[in-house]
Amino acid sequence: MTRVERDRETGMKTEKDMRTVKQVSQLTGVSIRTLYHYDSIGLLKPTKTTEAGYRLYDDTALERLQQILLFRELQFSLKEIKEILDSSNYDRNRVLEQQITLLQLRKEHLENLITFARGIQLIGVRQMDFSAFDTKKIDEYAEQAKALYDKTEEYQELMERSKFWTKEDEAVMEKEVMDIFVGFGKLLNLAPGEPTVQEQVARLHEYINQHLYNCKPKILQGLGKMYAGGGSITENINQAAGAGTAEFVAEAIEIYCAGQ
Repeated sequence: MTRVERDRETGMKTEKDMRTVKQVSQLTGVSIRTLYHYDSIGLLKPTKTTEAGYRLYDDTALERLQQILLFRELQFSLKEIKEILDSSNYDRNRVLEQQITLLQLRKEHLENLITFARGIQLIGVRQMDFSAFDTKKIDEYAEQAKALYDKTEEYQELMERSKFWTKEDEAVMEKEVMDIFVGFGKLLNLAPGEPTVQEQVARLHEYINQHLYNCKPKILQGLGKMYAGGGSITENINQAAGAGTAEFVAEAIEIYCAGQ
């Protein structure tokens, strides 16, 4: 058996299986100059460099490039992308979920701009309305997504507590948390600042403290923004507890945190 055959049998990538910088550039549309730059800053290193100095990339490197390009579409800086992808907390599935949410928010933003522009085209500018240009929701969610990769005490505590969790444990906690949101849904007829609603926020806060991590008011406030930030988190809460519940919880949390 030749070395190449042994490499194939053991799943190792040979030079023949890899792509050159030129081939990666042709496949992805990323310029060769950009790929060289990504290499120089450690963002995307080639899988192998031949004795002749040629850079070669395998499928794993191309998957990383996909992540980089998605983040670039979402206007993350190269420094931010590198910190996320190299983080010990990096979770590919969670990152994809966040990217999908951010892309959905951008899509919504672009659709608003298209509607706004068509309105100007049809009837001209009647009002000085700039709401279509507001990217606050996108910016806030992006900050929350980035924050998950900071080496916070809360994250470390969660990792330590969840070390021995089973899938059954996770399922139970997920149901218990969702039951709390269902409780919020039954209070939608009340104002977010009403004592009964604030007691429900305290119940959520206490659950997080007991089962996940020490949740400081600032962290809880950030969670509230994420609950109402759109995407699957918002949809799941509203589906389980009633339309508008996620946004209602976010408002109630803001009031609760202001009093802490």
